[in-house]
Amino acid sequence: MPNAFSSGRNLAMEAVRATEDAACAAARFMGRGDEMAADRAAVEAMREALAGLHIDGVIRIGEGRDDPDSKLAVGGKAGNGDGPRVDVALMPLEGPTIIARGDPNGLSIIAMTGEGGFLDAPDLYMDKIAVGGGLPEDVVDLDEEPEKNLKELAKAKGVDVGDLVVCVLDRPRHSKLIAKIREAGARIMLIADGDVSGVIATAWPASGVDIYMGVGNAPQGVLSAAALSCAGGRMQGRLVINGESDEKKAKACGVKDAARKFTLSEMASGDVTFAATGVTSGAMLLGVRERHGYAISQSMVIRSMTGTLRFVESHHEFGRHALRR
Repeated sequence: MPNAFSSGRNLAMEAVRATEDAACAAARFMGRGDEMAADRAAVEAMREALAGLHIDGVIRIGEGRDDPDSKLAVGGKAGNGDGPRVDVALMPLEGPTIIARGDPNGLSIIAMTGEGGFLDAPDLYMDKIAVGGGLPEDVVDLDEEPEKNLKELAKAKGVDVGDLVVCVLDRPRHSKLIAKIREAGARIMLIADGDVSGVIATAWPASGVDIYMGVGNAPQGVLSAAALSCAGGRMQGRLVINGESDEKKAKACGVKDAARKFTLSEMASGDVTFAATGVTSGAMLLGVRERHGYAISQSMVIRSMTGTLRFVESHHEFGRHALRR
């Protein structure tokens, strides 16, 4: 069996079919108020697409752990077994709430790397900070106060703190963080859901986002790190431990030091490939659009080895696709 990527294949260009199928399936439920239906449709479509992919993959970031009903569970197989051994991180639908409400920035995501390249992230929260590329390695630090991080980032970018935009999940737990950011003089973009898209936006100048701060799910942190490892950004994360149960979950995933601050390369390393398809339109990608019996999807595909970003626009016939009426 060949080693991962030994053939030089850009697996994300093949895996993007899975994100396309999942995005198109979920888009049928946009604005219908049914999060579970949207998520189920995306999961089933991605599962079917992955089954035909020529890889010998193991899901490291997926729909959950120890869940016999999950079709894309952590530890499960991905691909038909005929291809390189890879670790897979996936999210058929980031933010089912986004789709149910018809909000922007809904995505379907998949990333791959060689064996052992993704952090085994427990189902816990993670405190995160992320910025785009072209900045000093130590420009921001998770251990510093927001005011200092914003001052250093503004200095590195040659702008005033008031010119910076900070992306933060709109959650009650972030009330103190938001107050500190406002006190420092920066502007804030609050998002209802989807912190992977929030992190990726820092590497996307057109998004207007300069930095991501706040607490979100740890598995999403690994997917975010996979994207930034390809796009050249910087990120740090630390698990949020609340009690003995959380400590056990962390240790079960091999995290001996619960206070450890993970760097981007510790969360996603190797020849990482990343693909995302828009479900609803956002700063980075257009959502799925329906036109006279077919659907149009837009995806982004990035590979860390080359640093090449590709946009893929696909036209899907309803009769031959998951977007079947």
